[in-house]
Amino acid sequence: MANRGPSYGLSREVQEKIEQKYDADLENKLVDWIILQCAEDIEHPPPGRAHFQQWLMDGTVLCKLINSLYPPGQEPIPKISESKMAFKQMEQISQFLKAAEIYGVRTTDIFQTVDLWEGKDMAAVQRTLMALGSVAVTKDDGCYRGEPSWFHRKAQQNRRGFSEEQLRQGQNVIGLQMGSN
Repeated sequence: MANRGPSYGLSREVQEKIEQKYDADLENKLVDWIILQCAEDIEHPPPGRAHFQQWLMDGTVLCKLINSLYPPGQEPIPKISESKMAFKQMEQISQFLKAAEIYGVRTTDIFQTVDLWEGKDMAAVQRTLMALGSVAVTKDDGCYRGEPSWFHRKAQQNRRGFSEEQLRQGQNVIGLQMGSN
């Protein structure tokens, strides 16, 4: 965590509002999924926001998670470092975020590195992991491990085909924006 003093006034109100969005039940669900998905000997963290942050902060668990969503030999992060140096750990978090975006998580669903590293917005970290799980369930490529009901399926495209006749009939309809005289 960063060496920051206590916040006061509006800064404190904003931080408290962000912290209220954190969901402890969702944390348990995400931890269970990550451990099941990685299928390795990953230690279960004690419950709580601070422990969840510490568990993910070095980036190794996140990198193992994104690699487990790909078939063997196609992992996006070939080398996962167990380094204790801060810049290496932050670099691994950034690699996870880039790989998650390539995997299909929308840019708007991805947290910033400092949200996890400094513990500023752990709810954003939860949202990113939920979005990643949703994309993995939706892809249905055999790499997802876990209960499919844990995550929502993303909507697939729903193309509609109109005949020329239907398109011509639509040109005769006066839209409500034109008025109703």
